[in-house]
Amino acid sequence: MSSADLKPLADRMRPRNLDEYAGQSHLLKSGKPLYEAIKSGQLHSMIFWGPPGTGKTTLARIIAQHSAADFIPISAVLAGVKDIREAVAQAKSTLTQFRRRTVLFVDEVHRFNKTQQDAFLPHVEDGTVFFIGATTENPSFSLNNALLSRARVYVLNSLTAADLLMVLEQALTDKDRGIGALDIKINDEVKQQFARAADGDARRLLNFLEIAAEYVLARGENEITEASAKEILSGDLRRFDNQGEEFYNQISALHKSVRGSAPDAALYWLCRMIDGGCDLAYLARRIVRMASEDIGNADPRGLEIAMNAWQVQKRLGSPEGELSLAQAVVYLACAPKSNAVYTAYNAAMQTAKQSGSLPVPVHLRNAPTSLMKAMDYGKAYRYAHDEPEAYAAGENYLPEELTGSRFYQPVDRGLELKIAEKLKHLKELDKKAGK
Repeated sequence: MSSADLKPLADRMRPRNLDEYAGQSHLLKSGKPLYEAIKSGQLHSMIFWGPPGTGKTTLARIIAQHSAADFIPISAVLAGVKDIREAVAQAKSTLTQFRRRTVLFVDEVHRFNKTQQDAFLPHVEDGTVFFIGATTENPSFSLNNALLSRARVYVLNSLTAADLLMVLEQALTDKDRGIGALDIKINDEVKQQFARAADGDARRLLNFLEIAAEYVLARGENEITEASAKEILSGDLRRFDNQGEEFYNQISALHKSVRGSAPDAALYWLCRMIDGGCDLAYLARRIVRMASEDIGNADPRGLEIAMNAWQVQKRLGSPEGELSLAQAVVYLACAPKSNAVYTAYNAAMQTAKQSGSLPVPVHLRNAPTSLMKAMDYGKAYRYAHDEPEAYAAGENYLPEELTGSRFYQPVDRGLELKIAEKLKHLKELDKKAGK
């Protein structure tokens, strides 16, 4: 058995040219800048940003091949500045002796710190190497500006079901690199199941296929049936970039679906995050936040339901407690919306920070000692319960410098419609009192 046979199927089936490459048609169609650059052999430094298994490393290799350039791969997980220096020295030697260019490929480049990233810059600028970085993280957050300004960012998308089926067929029929020589049978429905389970990741798809092929051959069979596929694919989670950009994209989608009164969409994003393994306590906290930020006093029951859902989730755990989170999300999405409290809080906080340490008006101060009473603390305070309608008309409760400031503006929806009517009535009482 050759060393090539010992490599995983995903590595053996790595595309060797653009004809074998699946996906990324938005970049690799005729007339697209990247496609034309590859075909003409015109190198430039670039960063590939996309989920795992979308062909970032493979595309970098194909680019080097089309450009007749040496290819030096390093991993930011394992490499340091010393490795970068060695790669640059090798590139200089190749350029001097053979007049051949070098593509320096850095996988997971977001894991390099600023000093390590800066180590590339002079060698990129003087043409010693053409830099290609691959990252699953948003480059604008994970890479420094100096490196970003010298490289063009290309976004690689998750592979579609059609892309994955193409990859699957290549592996099933290729007798040299794939499993075509094993004559493994698999029907169209099972192929679709594999494509769905791969979730846009070609590497994951080929790993599933390799495990399935070994499984059925060990049983003396030559067909991957639905039962066999179920054994291989069961329990697998969708791709979920915990605490990475995709994580925040999904919680953003959930929050905005609730705010937009779209219960079906809100439920879908909740399930996506649960299915991906998101911490349920984190989801519960965010749902409580939604209740205050986007529903507020338009329907105060929303906060109560969100808090109850959190408690149920804590008591029951998974999977029983997940239904309570779903109930809360659907209720909040259907509830009347108001950001009046959220807006008022932000405005009041800004005023509190900008206005400094304004003193509490004397009539509102507490007077637990004789000295305080002698200084008239609380002397002119009007006890609201002793006033008509339990309201001290014309009274001021703010520092003198902020008299008349208004932060809370109820909306004309839900319970806040009644609150607005109440506040309007109280303002009329203030006017009658001459304040």
